[in-house]
Amino acid sequence: MALLEVSGVHTFYGNIEALKGISLEVEKGEIVTLIGSNGAGKSTTLRSISGLTPPREGSIRFDGKEIGETPPQEIVQRGISLSPEGRHIFPRMTVRENLDLGAYLRKDSNGVGQDMQRVFELFPRLKEREKQKAGTMSGGEQQMLAIGRALMASPKLLLLDEPGMGLAPILVERIYETIEEINRQGTTILLVEQNANFALEVAARGYVLETGTVALTDRSDALRRNPEVQRAYLGT
Repeated sequence: MALLEVSGVHTFYGNIEALKGISLEVEKGEIVTLIGSNGAGKSTTLRSISGLTPPREGSIRFDGKEIGETPPQEIVQRGISLSPEGRHIFPRMTVRENLDLGAYLRKDSNGVGQDMQRVFELFPRLKEREKQKAGTMSGGEQQMLAIGRALMASPKLLLLDEPGMGLAPILVERIYETIEEINRQGTTILLVEQNANFALEVAARGYVLETGTVALTDRSDALRRNPEVQRAYLGT
């Protein structure tokens, strides 16, 4: 049984149908990526899974249980955490306060302390900037903080929306090395990324989205060799 099963999901913004029957699954321990152009429905898929934009039709099952109509905070408690597009950190709060917020639903203070330590080991820069206001940090540091905050909920499934957005290539590489390390430590990851090259390098499998539907799915190496994918998304 897959950790996450999305079946025939239709999600709307008002009268606009953003997802038109999307189905996908993520096995425990995998990194899976969603690639596609702007407006293909990648971010909406993550928002539907995390409960921020619930689907109107279809089924989302996590760990064997239906979560399609579950409130977002309860979805976090069940083990799904989202690092949103555009980071959305709290600029006037310190790095530490932002990270503490990521754990606000947890009652296990020992576990929270261990996860704080883990985040600082994954992102040593955050440890250096612990008392600094988040809004004064660089874009790359803010992205590290957004991922770190999502990890503080101790998720089984981490949803990453455009972690490389707006960052210099060298920083994107560093973020992606850390994403691989997070996965090695046991967290399953569903990743949305404009830069398909980076995404397909770390993911085992990918889904290509086009205007709210799944156009193609395959193993990452096969997608990278696919002439249509190369032309449309890999710049070759």
